[in-house]
Amino acid sequence: MTNQNIVSELYQYIPENSHAYISQLIKNDNLVITVKNERKTRHGDYKELPSKEHQITVNNNLNQYRFLITLVHEIAHFETYQRYNRFIKPHGKEWKHTFQRLMLPLLNPEVFPIDVLPLLAKHFRNPKASSDTDVQLSQALRRYDVENDKTYIHEVKVGMRFKIYNGREFKRGSKRTKRYECVEISSGKLYLFNANAEVEIID
Repeated sequence: MTNQNIVSELYQYIPENSHAYISQLIKNDNLVITVKNERKTRHGDYKELPSKEHQITVNNNLNQYRFLITLVHEIAHFETYQRYNRFIKPHGKEWKHTFQRLMLPLLNPEVFPIDVLPLLAKHFRNPKASSDTDVQLSQALRRYDVENDKTYIHEVKVGMRFKIYNGREFKRGSKRTKRYECVEISSGKLYLFNANAEVEIID
């Protein structure tokens, strides 16, 4: 998707009242935005291409609110790179401040649902590398997903076996404060899973 048609193409993926604002953010001849099929390991990414163009990708299976957050997340990477080049941490304070600044005009009930706004406001006090690590926010956003058959670790009962996207198999254990203890079947090693980890039950 090139910059010439990116605005009209993106409109189908984001809330209507964010269109004008996003159009302004992506007005850059060297920025290429591509919508991808679902990737299990990430919602989106940003990188500089060998051509010196800058590419943002976002998964096409995200609901309009998560798509918007992911898009602005990656635009923040682009803007931070433009200003600081490579001399900063990918999700360091410079990126956090840029992400906060870019999201602030969108944090209103004309763009996001009322039930999501307080959680967004809390999250953006100190935004993380992935909104999936914010369990409350992630679960609130999931209410706006198209109905699907996905299962998440917090829905798996203790003792049940499951596998993750790369085929590794685990057995669900006890819940800690925020994460879930799970034992890998093949190695017996203990791993901690975020509550929003997507899994496939095999028992």
